[in-house]
Amino acid sequence: MSAPMQKQTDNTPELDQLCINTIRALSLDAVQKAESGHPGLPLGAAPMAYVLWTRFLRHNPKNPTWENRDRFLLSAGHGSMLLYSLLYLSGYELSLDEIKNFRQWNSKTPGHPENILTPGVEITTGPLGQGFANGVGMAMGGAHLAAKFNKEEFPVIDHNIYAIVSDGDLMEGVASEAASLAGHLKLGKLIYLYDDNKVTIEGFTDLAFSEDVPRRFESYGWHTVTVEDGNDVVAIEAAIREAQSIGTKPSLISVKTTIGYGMPTAGTRKAHSDAPGEAAVRETKRHLGWPEDKQFYVPDEALTHFRQTIERGARQEREWRALIEKYLGKYGDLGKTWQETMSGTLPEGWEKHLPDFADAKPMATRAASGEVINALAPHMPMLIGGSADLGVSNNTDIKGGGDFEAGSYEGRIIHFGVREHAMGSTLTGMSLNGGLIPFGGTFLTFSDYMRPSIRLAALSEVQTIYVFTHDSVGLGEDGPTHQPIEHLAALRAIPNLTVIRPADNHEVREAWRVAILRRKGPTALALTRQKVPLIDRTRFASAEGLRRGAYILAEAEAVARPLGRVQGDVNPQLILIATGSEVFLALEAREKLQDEGLATRVVSMPCWEIFEDQPQAYRNQILPPSITARLAVEAGVRQGWDRYVGAKGDAICLDRFGASAPGDVALRQLGFNLENVLKHARALV
Repeated sequence: MSAPMQKQTDNTPELDQLCINTIRALSLDAVQKAESGHPGLPLGAAPMAYVLWTRFLRHNPKNPTWENRDRFLLSAGHGSMLLYSLLYLSGYELSLDEIKNFRQWNSKTPGHPENILTPGVEITTGPLGQGFANGVGMAMGGAHLAAKFNKEEFPVIDHNIYAIVSDGDLMEGVASEAASLAGHLKLGKLIYLYDDNKVTIEGFTDLAFSEDVPRRFESYGWHTVTVEDGNDVVAIEAAIREAQSIGTKPSLISVKTTIGYGMPTAGTRKAHSDAPGEAAVRETKRHLGWPEDKQFYVPDEALTHFRQTIERGARQEREWRALIEKYLGKYGDLGKTWQETMSGTLPEGWEKHLPDFADAKPMATRAASGEVINALAPHMPMLIGGSADLGVSNNTDIKGGGDFEAGSYEGRIIHFGVREHAMGSTLTGMSLNGGLIPFGGTFLTFSDYMRPSIRLAALSEVQTIYVFTHDSVGLGEDGPTHQPIEHLAALRAIPNLTVIRPADNHEVREAWRVAILRRKGPTALALTRQKVPLIDRTRFASAEGLRRGAYILAEAEAVARPLGRVQGDVNPQLILIATGSEVFLALEAREKLQDEGLATRVVSMPCWEIFEDQPQAYRNQILPPSITARLAVEAGVRQGWDRYVGAKGDAICLDRFGASAPGDVALRQLGFNLENVLKHARALV
């Protein structure tokens, strides 16, 4: 059985058909040359992409980062050759040689789009559903900036977010979460084209997906419209215009297409992925009326038509910049804030607003984090965020910031609802949309729900800040379902993610400083629910040491020796290494060990990633290779600690699930107590 093939519609102008088939043939040749890829989507979705890119999308190929450009996301990132063909044909800095180098080492045309590699690629996509949710974040960011800066005669932020999404995207839970949020927020600038081809890798979608998609989205609060023929450019154009006219709802345009249009296997799962083979390529081109023996053939007439985008986009940007000049002249202070926000420049002197906690009392590090957020927020208008329904617990609310809601997009407190995965993905979209530093909070154990979005944020080099609270068994009575055990190790395993577990208020301050300054990657803060002692920084080292990942918090001191002799300055005999709430426990143990005549150093190691970036000389200074008696203390799995304690060292960690009990009881019973630390320390020496 195969799905019916749409015919090329008779009312499609000849030039339009030529351009559409140029996209198809170029994509097909690239996949065949690479001997891998996904030809199905580019061949089926070419008409809708062509209409969108040539008749609606406001973009400047010579300035891909123009602030008020429309954003286009290929959520179905496996069809990347569709996007690369459009970028090349439209005049972006992507050569035909790069098209020919599809999926090869060091090419700008990887198997799935990556925003850090290819000019014009807005966001890294491929894991299905992520691009869908990223686009919702972009629309949220745009809505906030528009509410903040736009004036009636000056729509300085006025762009749409378009995407092509697939059956697979719409099956993913993260898309459902994000769609629900987008409908609730009435994000009218969001227009998605649904490549409704009813085929997945295993077969037809009715194997596992039989719902009425438009009705589902209508229930979310979306506007929906269906185009029955995916080759009907007139109907596609009309549907997009209708969606643009709906200002108070996001739109889903269901376009019924044939996967792999023109291929011998069109309409079946065999058209989804992998190179079709030379014979099939020739047959496909024959069906399209394309020269069979020409590879990477781009007719001059088609290229000229596509390249009109260059002048059109330059003109649109010039007109916008002229508007901005008038705006800046009329709205002095607001204009200055606009420039500062959109340039990504941090406000001058922002660091002086970080709280010093000089008179602070012991508090949970989540509470300290809330104080930092609220100290910075009045001076950093780009800071915006919220929580997955845990704002009070995560301490993420900005006092006086107002709720970000439909009709009140100027609000700075985002209520993501119980949607951790969508929260992670929308944070990425907000960041990449520009002008904002977004943060989102939940319990550390629920970081598992959003791990795919965290991973993509790290891959995309996006500045997002994750506020993960309730960071250990110290959260107490909620028990093992809510007590994170393996989560620190799991997060530390993600490349380009900076994970910081601060020990007290002072380290929380420094952790936020690091997170704000880190512009090319996400930061995760692991914070306590329970109160932790405030470390006396007049006696011990400054928390500024956090900026290097690990530092000597308390140095080994001279100790009394037998026969009454007093030893002068000595190297430590033992190094205690700890993070977060266990740092003060290490300090307590050090006091006892020093009294026993054991010269003991305490190293606070809030961030492995920053420490690993330090010069080897610094790392050797903190953890001298000659000192092998090392004990790590952290309320999480041991995995990873062996690199720091070495073969002769030890670690008090937790390689089992927690237990329901008051937090201090759980910590004590599971070995995070003074007696157990002393026992392990003495055994090492």
